[in-house]
Amino acid sequence: MIFEDADIENVLNTASSIIFPEIPSSEGCITTQFKGFLSAQYEFLNFSHGHIYNTSRAIEGPYVDFLERLGGGKKVWALGPLNLLAIEKKDSTGFRHPCMEWLDKQEPNSVIYVSFGTTTTLTEEQIQQIATGLEQSKQKFIWVLRDANKGNIFDENEEKRHYLPNGFEERVKGMGVVVRDWAPQLEILSHPSTGGFMSHYGWNSYTESFSMGVPIATWHIHSDQPRNATLVTEVLKVGLVVKDWSQRNALVTASNVENCVRRLMQTKEGEEMRERAVRLKNDIYRAMNEGGVSRMEMES
Repeated sequence: MIFEDADIENVLNTASSIIFPEIPSSEGCITTQFKGFLSAQYEFLNFSHGHIYNTSRAIEGPYVDFLERLGGGKKVWALGPLNLLAIEKKDSTGFRHPCMEWLDKQEPNSVIYVSFGTTTTLTEEQIQQIATGLEQSKQKFIWVLRDANKGNIFDENEEKRHYLPNGFEERVKGMGVVVRDWAPQLEILSHPSTGGFMSHYGWNSYTESFSMGVPIATWHIHSDQPRNATLVTEVLKVGLVVKDWSQRNALVTASNVENCVRRLMQTKEGEEMRERAVRLKNDIYRAMNEGGVSRMEMES
């Protein structure tokens, strides 16, 4: 959250530090122009009865309670996660993404899913480092590397294909799958073979991981992502940090990618994160079921 009044933000940061240790700086999270856009909306808050959030008290109850105390009597509804819809293996046409058939053949919790969303563009150098790190980890993976994320997608003459190291896809055949188009993220995260998720971790991706019981390797890039990572790693303890926010402009090396993947997928520490992630998933589902706190807030 960003406040127009610096004193209010100081109060929020002070209170947040009690709940969330080591809150990262908001410097570099959003542009000056976007801060101006947010500030222009504050006058309209006076007309609201309350605020609806795509979260759950099962995920961040103390912080939701704090928002209520800060809100001057306005109601706070935590109705999420809103992605909890029926997940079908096939849609009405019978289509199933090829990567799901590959997942079916893998051992439980053996695959790390790597995706940086639809609004993040990585440099070619960084893509090369990720590829090398995944290969060196010897860990099974699904990597979504969407060509449409590069350049001007409306220019049919512009080359948009990311280039991987020579022979990469041949060398990792059987160990990993590179998806260059849309991927069914919820289906992948809910699959029993998926044991970890490396991503930029905007809030939608977080809630999808939470509700599927999948631990997280956070690679935060902008906006709410650095503070989301603090919730995941320091409070809920269902993930680890790939790149610290203080090093946000640095290249993540192949060895760093390799080490993070191994740490999440192949160590006792990673297994404990998976166990906590499953417990969190169960808490979320209880909150959404009849009589649960999220269900009651939805009904109210």
